Amino acid sequence: MSQNSIYIIDVTNRDGVQTSQLGLAKIEKTIINMYLDQMGVFQSEAGFPTTNHETNYLTGNLELVETGAIKRLRIAGWLRAIKADIELAKEMVPGIEHANISISTSPQMINGKWKGERTFDDVIEMMREALARAYELDYKTIAVNAEDGSRTSMEDLIKFTRAAKEGGAVRIRYCDTLGYDDPFTVYDRMKTLAEEVKLDIELHCHNDLGMAVACSVAGAKGAIDGGVDAYVNTTVNGIGERAGNADLISCLLAIKKSSGLEGRYHVDPNIDLTNSWRLAKYASYAFGVPIPVNQVGVGRNAFAHESGIHADGALKDRRNYELYDCEELGRGEPEIVETGRMITTGAYGGVKGFRNVYDRLEVEFNSDEEAREILDLVRLANVTTGKPLTEDELKFVAMYPEEARAILTLSIYQEPKLKDKRTRVTRKVGFPWEKAQAEKH
Repeated sequence: MSQNSIYIIDVTNRDGVQTSQLGLAKIEKTIINMYLDQMGVFQSEAGFPTTNHETNYLTGNLELVETGAIKRLRIAGWLRAIKADIELAKEMVPGIEHANISISTSPQMINGKWKGERTFDDVIEMMREALARAYELDYKTIAVNAEDGSRTSMEDLIKFTRAAKEGGAVRIRYCDTLGYDDPFTVYDRMKTLAEEVKLDIELHCHNDLGMAVACSVAGAKGAIDGGVDAYVNTTVNGIGERAGNADLISCLLAIKKSSGLEGRYHVDPNIDLTNSWRLAKYASYAFGVPIPVNQVGVGRNAFAHESGIHADGALKDRRNYELYDCEELGRGEPEIVETGRMITTGAYGGVKGFRNVYDRLEVEFNSDEEAREILDLVRLANVTTGKPLTEDELKFVAMYPEEARAILTLSIYQEPKLKDKRTRVTRKVGFPWEKAQAEKH
C-alpha cells in the first residue's frame, strides 16, 4: 500500500452554495459541517471570511471547534490571493487559521479578466505577497489555488507551484475550473507536478463533461504515485456551479471499492462511510434538491433490482449484483422529521406545547424560562431556513444555544475608521405602484 494518503476537503459550504438559484441558511451550513466532522472529513471550506453575512457563522463554527462539538474537522475559508483580503479576513474573523487563497493562472483567465494589465509573473508575485502576509498574520495553514489550472501549461503550473512551496504553502490546489480535464491527462499532470515540486496536491474538479469524480480519483492517484499526499475536493451530492462538483460519496466509494485503487492506496482512516446516508439526505432537504434515483450509493435505485436475472442473482447472493452493502453507507429511513409545523403551532400556542416537542426528542429543560430562550432561537432558525427544522437542527439549537445565537445573527461589518463617516441615505426609489397612483392623480 502507498505510504502517502488521500484526504477529503469538502467545499459544499463554499462552492456548493455558489450554485445558481440554490443556497443554505447558516444553521444548515453548520449542520453540514457537523455531519462532515462525524464522517471523518479532514477540512470544510466553510465560507468567505471577508463577506459580511458569513462573519458570525464562521466565528460560531470556530467556537464549536473550541468547545469540542466539532472534533476533528478543520474550518477553513476561501480568499482571493491579495493582501487586502488576507488582512480583512483576520479583522472580520480573528479566529480563522486555515485558508485557501486563489488566483487565476491560465492565459485565458489572465487575458480575459485583466485585459493585458497583468502577466503570469505578476500573478506569481501577487500570490507570493498574499502568502507572506498570511503567515505574518499567524494563519496556521495556507493552500494556494491555481484557478483554471487545467488550462495552464505544465511549465507555468510547475513554476507557480514552486513559488507557492517556497512561500510556505502547505498544498497546491489544481483547479479544473471548467471541467476540461479527462482522467488520463489529469493523472499524468498530477504525477509530473508531484515529482517535480514535491508539494501536496488538492484536486478540485467540476463536472461540465461528466468526469469530475473520475478526474478527482485519477488525479489523486497521480499525486500519490508521484510521491505526495492527495486532497480531493468534494461537495455533498455533487452540488456545485453549472453541472456541479465531484460528489463526496462517489469519490470515497471509487477510492475504496474500485479495482485499481482498493487496498492499494491509503485513505484517511477517520473516514466513516456509515454517515453517508444521513449527510446526503440532509443536504438534499436543505438545498431543496431531490437525490437522483440513480445517484451513487444513496439514490433510490442504488440497491434496487427489477430484472429477473438481477433479482434472482441478488437474492441468492447480494455480491452477484452489488459491489458494496447499503449498510456500509448507513442507509435506512431518512433522518428528516418534519417537526416544523408542530414547532410553529407550539411556538404560537405557548411554551408548553413547545416543550412537548422537545420531550419527544428526549431533550429536557430546567424551566419554562430556559425553554422560552430556546423557543426564540427555534423561531429565528425557522425564519432563516424557510422550512421545518429537522431533529438534528432542533437538538443543535438546544445543545449549543450561544453558538446558535451567533450563527443565526446577521450583521453588517464596517471598518472602524468608516463607522463615524456613514452618510445619510437621501436617494429616492419609486415603486411601480407609487408611480401608477401618481399618474391617476
